[in-house]
Amino acid sequence: MNLVDTFSEFKTGKNIDRPTMVRVLEDVFRTLIRKKYGSDENFDVIVNTTKGDLELWRVRTIVPDGEVTDESSQVSISEALAIDEDYEIGEECYEQLFLEDFGRRAIMAARQTLISRIMELEKDEIFKRYSERIGDIVLGEVHQILKREILVLDDSTGNELVLPRGEMIRGDFFRKGDMVKAVIKKVEMKNNSPVVIISRTESQFLEKLMEQEVPEIEDGLITIKKIVRIPGERAKVAVESYDDRIDPVGACVGMKGSRIHGIVRELRNENIDIVNFTNNIILFIQRALTPAKVTNIELEMEEKRASVFLKPDQVSLAIGKGGSNIKLASRLTEFEIDVYRDSDELEMDDVDLDEFTDEIEEWIIDQLKNIGCDTARSVLNLSKEELERRTDLEEETIDEVLKILASEFEEDQK
Repeated sequence: MNLVDTFSEFKTGKNIDRPTMVRVLEDVFRTLIRKKYGSDENFDVIVNTTKGDLELWRVRTIVPDGEVTDESSQVSISEALAIDEDYEIGEECYEQLFLEDFGRRAIMAARQTLISRIMELEKDEIFKRYSERIGDIVLGEVHQILKREILVLDDSTGNELVLPRGEMIRGDFFRKGDMVKAVIKKVEMKNNSPVVIISRTESQFLEKLMEQEVPEIEDGLITIKKIVRIPGERAKVAVESYDDRIDPVGACVGMKGSRIHGIVRELRNENIDIVNFTNNIILFIQRALTPAKVTNIELEMEEKRASVFLKPDQVSLAIGKGGSNIKLASRLTEFEIDVYRDSDELEMDDVDLDEFTDEIEEWIIDQLKNIGCDTARSVLNLSKEELERRTDLEEETIDEVLKILASEFEEDQK
């Protein structure tokens, strides 16, 4: 086992630049020389990174026999002639050293030092390379499935990446050998080793997917102003174009949805709403609440709150499944949005809240009226979460109210 073989092993497949590799090798061999000779001052270490070999030379000045005063820098003529018969006094004598001369134990120790130094360099290189790529998309193969995370091998470098369960989209299911696309979220040092964390839930993942699918975004003709997501469920993207000839929403969606379909599939059928960004707050809130059609919006700028009025059939669209649409619209616009039913007329099958005073206490009805709900259906159109947020009612009270109101329509249907 010699150091040259070790060097040959490590020079291939390692992403360490040549000058750094040469410096490390020189350090290791000069340490070896110092241990044997006490100094490395009169030695040359020549590293050949192309062939994977090296040469060690001892350089001393030739002096007459009996006149050697410093053995580290001088050699007698008779000893020099034994190396090469053409040497003369006053010249420099070059004596090649071989690794075997250092002894097996010293070589083994140097070999371990070399391996550990190269591994440290490689760890530093991985940390640096992936730190510079944070926010980039990476493609890899599922290598191992653990309880809390999935280990993925980077398709381009072979390095191990970690996809925690919490960074996976609901509905993600991977088997060993599956290909996974994700965004590089962060790089951490754990136990002196770099750990590359990747994510499929970050907003940046959707942003990068859109960059790949929409050339106008990559070219800078369309800018993504903001992305908000409930991963695997719904996302809203505000886009803007600096070229009046380009329709940013149309460009992102593509002909018959051709550009957005691939992204939706990758995100497990996440519903993606793309809207035109504008500095007009009222118009932006209106667009953010898509697919609902808004009748009127009243703003409280200081509190960053918006009261949005809609026709009864639009309320549930504005709120969305589990409140997802209104939550994302609030995050996109940075305004707290309250939805109100905009109708002076009772629907044919609706009932005024005052009709329920024998079952529901008046103060509770007043609380509901304060948020714009004056009929049974206007209350039922709001989610339980929305009612909890906008009133001072307890969860149990809300459950009871919803039960009473719902039963009114169940009786009508019987």
